[in-house]
Amino acid sequence: MSEYQYYEFQAVERPLSQEQMSRLRTYSSRAQITPSSFVNVYNYGNFKGDPNQWIEKYFDAFLYLANWGSRWFMLRLPKNLLEQRVAAPYCIGENLSCRKTDESIILSFRSEDEEPEWVEGEGWLATLIQTRADIMRGDHRALYLGWLLALQSGEIDDDALEPPVPPGLGDLNAPLDRLADFLRVDSDLIATSAARSPGVHTRDLTKKETDAWLRTLSSKEKDAILYRVGGGFRIGKIPYPITTQNA
Repeated sequence: MSEYQYYEFQAVERPLSQEQMSRLRTYSSRAQITPSSFVNVYNYGNFKGDPNQWIEKYFDAFLYLANWGSRWFMLRLPKNLLEQRVAAPYCIGENLSCRKTDESIILSFRSEDEEPEWVEGEGWLATLIQTRADIMRGDHRALYLGWLLALQSGEIDDDALEPPVPPGLGDLNAPLDRLADFLRVDSDLIATSAARSPGVHTRDLTKKETDAWLRTLSSKEKDAILYRVGGGFRIGKIPYPITTQNA
C-alpha cells in the first residue's frame, strides 16, 4: 500500500509576510503556500519542518492525517481567552495536551488507530478550525472530547477526577461533530457523558459585549458568521451555560 501523509496549516490572526512565505518554501518545492496557508501531501519522504514550532511562529491551526491511522489537530489561541489552568484538567497524556507560550495557549489533539479504509486529509481543517472561535467564547466541549478520547484510549486512571462536563454536550454543532469524527471518539461514550451535561440557553448580548467578542474573531471567522446570518443565525446570540440539569 502506498504512503499518504497530509499536512495543512492555516493562519487566522495575521497573514504570512512575503519573507515568511519564502522561508517556508525552503521546506518544500511542491507545497501550496498562500498568505494564510501551507498545504502539502507526501507519498514518499517526510515533512522537514516542525509542526510545533510552525504553529507557534506562523499559524493558528494545523492538521495532519496519515493513511496508517495517525491524526493530529492543533490550535493556537490568545492566552487571555483561554487560561491554562482552565484547560489543564482536560489535558491527559498524548490525546489532548496544552502548552503556554509568551502570548498563546496551544492545544494539541492526537488520535492513533488503524484506518479501516483510505481517508483523505483535504477538507477537514476548514470545519475543525471553527472550534477555535467557540473555545475563545468559553465553549469547552472540544476540550471535553479530547478528555473522552484519553478515557477511551485507557490513559485515565480509574480514580482520576473527571473535569467539568460542559453544557450542550448532547447537542454538538457541526464543527464539534466533525472533531469527534476526526478523533474517532466513540459516539456511545459521548452520549453517556451528555446525559450529565447541563443544557444551554441564549441571551441577547449588550453592544459592549458584542463588540468585545467580535474583536476576538479573525476576518475569516466573521465571514463565516455573516454566511450563517443568511441561514437564520442571529448576531448577538451565543450559548451560555445554565446551572440546572435538563429534566
